[in-house]
Amino acid sequence: MNIYDSILPQNGEIFTTLLAHKNIKINRIVSSAHVEPIEYMQDADEWLVLLEGEATLLVEYEEKILTKGDTLFIPAKVPHTVLRTKNGTVWLTVHIF
Repeated sequence: MNIYDSILPQNGEIFTTLLAHKNIKINRIVSSAHVEPIEYMQDADEWLVLLEGEATLLVEYEEKILTKGDTLFIPAKVPHTVLRTKNGTVWLTVHIF
């Protein structure tokens, strides 16, 4: 599988699980320019890297602007929301349970 070989959604995001093994889950997320802001508060720690595009997140009520190559660690139980994304943004997320 090629991480960049994906379909661009017209709205929202497409989540693809690349690996789920023991206490780790790795996802590829492809975002459109039209994402609905949803607050997440997950039971797992999350580390992410933005492979392509741009995104603005609200993490613990503070805006974080990410561009290609940026990484971010979000501890479990921390509220976070994707506010905006550039069309074609590609993420890699690692959830650690």
